Amino acid sequence: MPYLTANGVKLYYEDTGAGAETIVFSHGLLWSGRMFAAQVEHLKGRYRVITYDHRGQGRSEVAADGYDMDTLANDALALMDGLGIGRCHFAGLSMGGFVALRLASRHPERIQSLILMETTAQPEPAENVPRYRMLTKIVKLLGPRAVKKPVMNIMFSQAFLQDPARKAERRHWGKELTANKRSITRAVQGVIDREGVPPEALAAIRCPTLIIVGEQDVATVPAKSEYLHQHIPGSQLVYIPNAGHTSSVEEPEAVNGAIGGFLG
Repeated sequence: MPYLTANGVKLYYEDTGAGAETIVFSHGLLWSGRMFAAQVEHLKGRYRVITYDHRGQGRSEVAADGYDMDTLANDALALMDGLGIGRCHFAGLSMGGFVALRLASRHPERIQSLILMETTAQPEPAENVPRYRMLTKIVKLLGPRAVKKPVMNIMFSQAFLQDPARKAERRHWGKELTANKRSITRAVQGVIDREGVPPEALAAIRCPTLIIVGEQDVATVPAKSEYLHQHIPGSQLVYIPNAGHTSSVEEPEAVNGAIGGFLG
């Protein structure tokens, strides 16, 4: 399997397709690069597409530390360097969006365009923190399986969760969720404790920017995406009907259409 050492940590990645331009996808908390399978399939005929797993998640190495968003952004930059990617379209979902915002505001010469999905520039809302800390404690004691139901309700829309025709998909993503090790709590802590990206940093982002949000996202509500749209000059905002916090999986055709139209 392909691994690359970035900042002293072995990161798993997949390099698919070919093209003059490259797209890097950065996944959300508790998942892996697999959450972009539909996007990779859609884009690989025209672009070089890179997916990777953050440290401590998916198939990447579980590091002792470095789960803050600044370090994860440096990991992404080191991955790009290691793969010979000077400049790319960078797409981040949720936690991946925290990484994307830091890259675009601090290393604008490396980012050709920005795709932000189900994400925010603001710190974790104070009202969410106690609940997420409790879920973290349960995972430490009993493992991810013990929090499967509440986490699925956070990650997916009710449209997805209640659709009888998508039972097999729900089973698949439930298995992906419970495959996490108990050490996933390090990544969760990094998200809970993250600092925000200030308005002046957002205003400094000049690359073309697409913002995507599921209309039923309860983890990062649409108002968070509207805030990004207001503060990033010239950005585009697309709402995805029937999608929650995992729109790339829930409504892949709508997400692919939005990305394809933006890049085209």
